[in-house]
Amino acid sequence: MTLARVVTSLRESRNICLFLPNFANILGPGSRTNSRSMGKSSKAKGSKGKDTQADAGKAASDSPISTDKSGNVLLKIVAKPGAKESKVTDISSEGIGVQIGAPPMDGEANAELVKFLASTLGVRKSDVSLERGSKSRQKTVCVTGLQAEDIESKLRDLCS
Repeated sequence: MTLARVVTSLRESRNICLFLPNFANILGPGSRTNSRSMGKSSKAKGSKGKDTQADAGKAASDSPISTDKSGNVLLKIVAKPGAKESKVTDISSEGIGVQIGAPPMDGEANAELVKFLASTLGVRKSDVSLERGSKSRQKTVCVTGLQAEDIESKLRDLCS
């Protein structure tokens, strides 16, 4: 097959985006890959059994509240900015769901999250800091001055 035919067939099948970055793969035998079919769903289909077994083993020990080497408590937060009011919605293995009553612009939601957690947990604002995820919905917050069990009980009281 000539190069012109390959380009024409790729244009017709709308896979020209595959042509340039994967030139060697497309021209090689048996490399008919469609980028649209390689999304999350097709990857999950192939390894569904393995993931569920791995998740079942992690579920018992995987908690959104942990302690680091210094004794500080780390919280995995799943932030939902732009809510009417700040509140804790749920606690799951993925993280602590927190609705934030501030828009996700210019760090307003992060500042509101730190302020809300400090007032909720009864510590100073300087005892709560955002460790990771300043531009993500998945955040890690560090809390000093409290034990993990105390924080978990206060957050669970807010959820119910």
